[in-house]
Amino acid sequence: MAVSVREVAAMAGVSVGTVSNVLNRPDHVKPDTVERVHRAIDELGYVPNAAARQLRAGRSRALALVVLDVANPFFTDVARGAEARAAEDGYTVLLANSDESPEREASHLEVFEEQRVGGLLISPVEDDLSRLELARDRGIPVVLVDREAGTSGFPSVSVDDVAGGALAARHLLDLGRRRLAFVGGPLRIRQVADRHRGASEAVAAVEGASLHLVGTDEMSLDEGRRAGEVLRALVRETGIDGIVAANDLLAIGVERALLFGPDPVQVPDEVALVGYDDISFAASAVVPITSVRQPRELIGSTAVELILEQGERPDRATARHVVFEPSLVIRASTQP
Repeated sequence: MAVSVREVAAMAGVSVGTVSNVLNRPDHVKPDTVERVHRAIDELGYVPNAAARQLRAGRSRALALVVLDVANPFFTDVARGAEARAAEDGYTVLLANSDESPEREASHLEVFEEQRVGGLLISPVEDDLSRLELARDRGIPVVLVDREAGTSGFPSVSVDDVAGGALAARHLLDLGRRRLAFVGGPLRIRQVADRHRGASEAVAAVEGASLHLVGTDEMSLDEGRRAGEVLRALVRETGIDGIVAANDLLAIGVERALLFGPDPVQVPDEVALVGYDDISFAASAVVPITSVRQPRELIGSTAVELILEQGERPDRATARHVVFEPSLVIRASTQP
């Protein structure tokens, strides 16, 4: 049975309020009283109720990180960077997966608000940020992660995904590839839309080049395989010779479908392939995949910095937007 604060107070010969002061404001209590209360705590094995203290304080020492797909190593690395920075200031990070579902995202936000987390770091599924505005109005700092804030007024940390999409497509165009395909979706996810826009703009600038969109329902390995089966037929029918995938999981799935399906397509001899995120699995694919690199852990740590900057009045804090430039890591999937 749990020991109560009243039992501690009785053994120490003080009031419940004094025990509370010893636990939360020891500088307001005489040293000998502090020692007596701690002796009672140790003898009884009392464990303070952190949740109750958080409710009284108004906010907890936990930050919530809501990501699009916890199975994607990109977000694992973002979480690692966030956790390391949060620990420096005595915070912990709670990780939640929206699975690219607006309904699931809303459910997580409701729970985290009830828990009065110290801040929300989130990669939103859609452009509607009204639910996040409510959280901010209730005093919870919010930072958009891997997503530009636009005109929302939220602090944000992201990579220039339009530039990243263009970087991937230009690399293929520079290799002489002219019939390109973009694999990714759904386009309601801002990062995917921006990467597609960048690739489209790069292709439009080259005479005779074209870009075919192969949409996916999610950004997963299985969806990549499905898209790869579609692309295998398109390569034979339309001569597609270059592919930009919206992330590395899709790229790996596409590559496997091309190489190991019926009537295999050779990478990169017949089709060159570029992924996005530069997760570790990209380098260890059957044919190592060229990828657009993002500073994953730095994104996470910077997001926590932006949370901490907001302090106690997130509604009055100046929204700061940090945008990193992507880079290209060239591997065998584009180099014969």
